[in-house]
Amino acid sequence: MTVVVTPLSGSEKLRLREVVASVQDSGSLSGYIRTYGFNNLQELKEVWNQWGNETKQLFYGNYRDLPYLLDVQVDERLFRALAQFWNPAYNCFTFGEVDLVSIVEEYTALLRCPKFQVDRIYSRAASVPTFWKKLMTITGMSEQWITARIKEKGECKCISWNALKGLILTHPDETKKVDVFALSLYGLMVFPRPLGYVDEATTDLFQPLGKRVTSVPAILAETFRSLGTCRKPGAGRFVGCAQLLLAWFYSHFRLIDRVICRVFFEDYSPLKDIVTSTRRVDVPEENWIALLQNFQSKDVKWRAPWMIPATHGLAQSEFAYRGADYKKRVREISSAWNKTCRLKGVAISPATTLEYVEWRGKRINDNIPEPSMEGARPMEEYLQVMPSELEIIKQEFERKNLELEKRIAKLEE
Repeated sequence: MTVVVTPLSGSEKLRLREVVASVQDSGSLSGYIRTYGFNNLQELKEVWNQWGNETKQLFYGNYRDLPYLLDVQVDERLFRALAQFWNPAYNCFTFGEVDLVSIVEEYTALLRCPKFQVDRIYSRAASVPTFWKKLMTITGMSEQWITARIKEKGECKCISWNALKGLILTHPDETKKVDVFALSLYGLMVFPRPLGYVDEATTDLFQPLGKRVTSVPAILAETFRSLGTCRKPGAGRFVGCAQLLLAWFYSHFRLIDRVICRVFFEDYSPLKDIVTSTRRVDVPEENWIALLQNFQSKDVKWRAPWMIPATHGLAQSEFAYRGADYKKRVREISSAWNKTCRLKGVAISPATTLEYVEWRGKRINDNIPEPSMEGARPMEEYLQVMPSELEIIKQEFERKNLELEKRIAKLEE
């Protein structure tokens, strides 16, 4: 999902005109952040829906729950509101009295990445194969076929979705077909840069996945960088996976089967549950902003029971990088924050120290909308899961049945 922050200058409008004209816009070119492309996601869904169960299971086995992101509906009004609360100074969302930030464990759980990938982080090697060689390895096609389809977009080399789509539909090797589809998902949805193309940087990240390397830290880094760009004055683009960011946001505001941290259970697919749940999509952007401005700690249904750092010297941590002892201060604070506390139980209530609360109250957040009780509404009104038609009928039946039992009881008295 690619998002643009307004206002746009005249030159920027000209630069985006070709892109805007090439996508199916739904009239959303107004407001704080604009969606101007969906990178052929509908065609990706059509290809996925054509596959049989055997091919889909092969994909799930190799790349887990990535395809569910195709069905995560992007609420543009909610996304525009969220972006305004991203705090680039502290790299987190600042909602009223609550700070929220996605972490590696949460994204790993959402995508259901294998456990063996958790501690193997992607980093680009100093010497890597050429683009066409990497594509040959992934697709299994000849050098002649690859080189004839490589294009240049700006300063990067890439291959079009149309070329990859044709390969997916006709490739005789099921494993290669799955690999090419996964590459397309990463290039068109997770790291969407040139619209309708998969660039070389995506293949650099994609190829090590077969060597048990996780892509989650790279996804988070791109998300943080893009959110920071959106918050800068002028125009900036969110170049990241909006579907995954919204799925993470949704996951913190409901309990699954009345179980805290259900999202981390191995037998549970959080993305599948989010896709099959129905949510309100008619909430105006200003209502979201009012809600997030007045966010309270009680609104968060669960918190990850790890990555809680010691708050050593936080209240006195504001200092200049000069003087005789500044290096010592840096080492002390860095050492304290590197010692994360993995709790044995589940953290339901806030697990921060009084020192952290004091430090948070003193920090400067002049780039975040101030809390206001005007227009404040309860969290459940906007993020509740709407019942299905069958559930509504069942609830109505139980209500009428209860009324009937009361009437019978009165007659028997």
